Amino acid sequence: MSKGKINVSVENIFPLIKKFLYSDHEIFLRELISNATDATLKFKHLADIGETSVKYDDPEIEVKINKEDKTLHVIDRGVGMSKEEVEKYINEVAFSGAEEFLEKYQDEAKESGIIGHFGLGFYSSFMVADKVEILTKSIKDEPAAHWVCEGTTEFSLEETEKEDYGTEIILHINEDDKEFLEENRVRELLTKYNKFMPIPIKFGTKEKELPKAEDAPEDEEPKTVQVDDIINNPNPAWIKQPADLEKDDYTGFYRELYPMQFEEPLFHIHLNVDYPFNLTGILYFPKIKQDMGIQKDKIQLYQNQVYVTDDVEGIVPEFLQMLRGVIDSPDIPLNVSRSY
Repeated sequence: MSKGKINVSVENIFPLIKKFLYSDHEIFLRELISNATDATLKFKHLADIGETSVKYDDPEIEVKINKEDKTLHVIDRGVGMSKEEVEKYINEVAFSGAEEFLEKYQDEAKESGIIGHFGLGFYSSFMVADKVEILTKSIKDEPAAHWVCEGTTEFSLEETEKEDYGTEIILHINEDDKEFLEENRVRELLTKYNKFMPIPIKFGTKEKELPKAEDAPEDEEPKTVQVDDIINNPNPAWIKQPADLEKDDYTGFYRELYPMQFEEPLFHIHLNVDYPFNLTGILYFPKIKQDMGIQKDKIQLYQNQVYVTDDVEGIVPEFLQMLRGVIDSPDIPLNVSRSY
């Protein structure tokens, strides 16, 4: 009898990562936004405990499309990375920087809201991109770094110039996934998965109507100005204390969740559970209709404000599946696929 170790090479793993890491390719954007959020929350925590002299401001995440170059960009103003950190966190597949950060600062950072303990999320980029670039500058006094990989085990990494701290991920979208260069498609995904992320997400601009002057003629055309289009609500009702909310706040949040639902719910329950696991949320009791099946799949499951699924069968008791609303738990055990 002989014994040995199975030798799994990176060359064999990488194609699996690119093609089968998640069942749905659209998940890549959720993962990149989650990583950007983690980087921003890490920066906030370090600033709060005085471990960085860099001022924490402008904590915005920006998503941009360049159709001419066939690229999609995700830009954050988070902690950024040095060249050595890129080596550690990106080139060592499945190593989670968020997990190490939480372990190091576990006594101070319990409430930091950092999402990650899954190291493969970044590599979901290669399901839709032939080439991925990282431009990053650490809040530490380190040179910026530029990492490039074309979907193989080969990469390039060098020091570069970058004015602002933070990280920009550049995806060169492949021919089969050109849908992710369409503004409506990207906006749809950001709204679906990141609608309540804790950091503002900018995607494009929109027109805002300016108020008329008091002495303006009634027939004067309203003036407009271009402003950033922030597509998410970083402070949804369920993360607030019930004492800070009025009935209109709960009704307004119900409308935010279900804009096409015209009837108001009968009543609601604001959840705040800390044993045997942490769970928050708001559940609404709608008026019961004759066709009960139509009302299913109305409870949305989140993990730290990241959308997971609205298929809660097996998670929520069947007699509660007619309800609507949000359940959010940081303790949901997640492996590579959040939905799983």
